[in-house]
Amino acid sequence: MPLLAHFHPPISNELPSWESFHSFWAVVLGERLNQMLPRRYKAVVQTHLGSYIEADVAEFERPIEAGNGAAEGESGGVAVQTWAPPITKLVAPAIFPDDYEIQLFEQWGGWRLVAAVELVSPRNKDRPESRRAFAAKCATYLQRGIGLIIIDVVTDRHFNLHNELAELLRWEDSLRMEAAFYIYAVAYRPLRRQEKNEIDVWPVALSVGSPLPVLPLALKGSQAIPLDLEAAYTDARQRSRL
Repeated sequence: MPLLAHFHPPISNELPSWESFHSFWAVVLGERLNQMLPRRYKAVVQTHLGSYIEADVAEFERPIEAGNGAAEGESGGVAVQTWAPPITKLVAPAIFPDDYEIQLFEQWGGWRLVAAVELVSPRNKDRPESRRAFAAKCATYLQRGIGLIIIDVVTDRHFNLHNELAELLRWEDSLRMEAAFYIYAVAYRPLRRQEKNEIDVWPVALSVGSPLPVLPLALKGSQAIPLDLEAAYTDARQRSRL
């Protein structure tokens, strides 16, 4: 199915929110990875809305339940006095970015993260701090040798987060996309080649009305596998009745 403009009418009126389709798409991608790979791999869908994860100071004002034991024959934990840290002299601003991602783990003496797929949200692109936070998260994956795919179909924010990542990592201009490409998909494969650390990059500009590509999802310490974005997108549209 061709790519729709999910953030503009009439498509934006077809579902209660854009989060609904993003959630369907992330689940479908995770299911396809689990069906494709050996059982030692496991794809896990992670969805967190950054604007809702800030800790409320009131949470820390409740009594803490001590240990597993009971006091003086009573059942349950014992309420102990709340401890408060000293008043801080420094308070830094923070951005808690949205997470719509599929994390792929391998069981290798414990579960280790080997790849990730990021679905960009509007809030990842809405201001400079959000764009930097998203780029920093992706840079951390790449610097740990974790394969990565970024998928951005947000048509109402004209920014390219691949270019934000390239700026953060100080990549040369030839590794950046044209600024006009604000919906796109990019695959990254960190690897060591001829005694050098490198990252292979596959950028693809997207357009409304066109199909989505197949991109290589690199697994840390192993080969890359084909991730068919078009097939997963079609499945997600059918499940969401879009």
